[in-house]
Amino acid sequence: MKHKFHFLTESFFLFFLFTLSLSAQQNLTLPDASQHAVIMQQVGMCEIKIDYHRPGVKDRQVWGGLVPYDQVWRAGANENTTISFSKDVLVDGKKVPAGTYGLHMIPTANDWTIILNKDYRAWGSFFYKEENDFIRYKVKPVTAEFQEWLMYTFDEVTPNSVTASLSWEKLKVPIKIEIDLHTQMLNEMAVQLTGIPGFFWQGWNQAANYCYVNGIELEQGLEWADHSIGINKNVTNTFTKSLLLNALGKKEEASKLKEEAFVNAAEVDVNNLGYQLLGGGKIDDATEVFKKNTELYPESWNVWDSLAEGYMNKGEKQLAIDYYKKALGMAPENQHERINGALAQLGAK
Repeated sequence: MKHKFHFLTESFFLFFLFTLSLSAQQNLTLPDASQHAVIMQQVGMCEIKIDYHRPGVKDRQVWGGLVPYDQVWRAGANENTTISFSKDVLVDGKKVPAGTYGLHMIPTANDWTIILNKDYRAWGSFFYKEENDFIRYKVKPVTAEFQEWLMYTFDEVTPNSVTASLSWEKLKVPIKIEIDLHTQMLNEMAVQLTGIPGFFWQGWNQAANYCYVNGIELEQGLEWADHSIGINKNVTNTFTKSLLLNALGKKEEASKLKEEAFVNAAEVDVNNLGYQLLGGGKIDDATEVFKKNTELYPESWNVWDSLAEGYMNKGEKQLAIDYYKKALGMAPENQHERINGALAQLGAK
C-alpha cells in the first residue's frame, strides 16, 4: 500500500509538470512593452556594460508618480537592471571589484541615491535587500531634453573615466565611473608579455616606452627595455632605454647610450621612433630624433618633412615652415599637395 501511494504521488507530480509545461507552450512569445537593451563602453582595458529594459513615458507622470519618490527603484523596467565591470573600478571614489551588480536608485525631489547591489539576479527591486548593497551614494540629477523611452548612455569618455547616464522624461542621472588606468595597463602588459608578444622585442619595448611616456614605474620600464634589447638590439629599444636612464637621473649613461643607439640605424627605423614618441606626447624627444635623422640622412626629403612636423607640434611655426619648404624642394611631385597643405595651414607665404 505504501509503494502504491508513493507511485501515485510521483505520477501526480509528473502530470503537474507536464500540465505546467503544456500551459507555457500555449503562450506566444511577443515583444516586451519595455524593450530589452544592452550598452557597452570600454575605458582603458575595462569593459563596462549596462543591461536594462526601456519603459516609455506614455503621457504619464513619471517622477513621483509612475516611479514613486523615496522608494527603491530598479532603474528601468522588468528584470533587474545590471551593471558589469570586467576590471576593478572606482565609483564615488570607492573601489568596486570586477563583476556584475544590480543597479537600483532611490529618486527624490532633490538628490537621488545610487545603489550597486551584490544580488543582480533578483526580479526588479521587489526582492531587494539593503544588506546586499555593495555601495550607495547620492547624486544630483540634471534637467535634460525630453526622452520618451528610458535610455542609458556613456558620456564624457576619457582614457580613465566615463559617466554612465540614465535619461528619461526630462531628467538625466549621472554615474561617474573611474579606473586606475596605469595600474591596469601595467598588469595587462605583464600578462600579455607571457604570451606570443613576449617572444619579440617590440612588445617589451612598447611596455618600457609606456612607463617612460607616463612617468611611472621607471625601474620596471628599464627591465623591460633590457629584455627587448636582449632579444634584438636596435635604435628603438636602445633609445627607449636611454630615455629611461635620463629620467632616472643617470644622465651620463643615458647620453652615451643615446649616441650608441643611432650607429648603423636605418632611416625608416629612426623615423618610426620619432613618430612613436610624437604619438606618446613626447614632442621634444621626437623632434630630437627627427633632427638626428637629418644629420644621418640629409639627402632624404622625408627626414626634413618629419622634422618640420616635429616643430609644428612644438608650436615653432617658422622652423616648421623652413623645413617644410626644404622638404618640398626635394620631395617627389606626388608629395607636393600634402606639403603645400601643411604650409598653408601654417600661414606660409
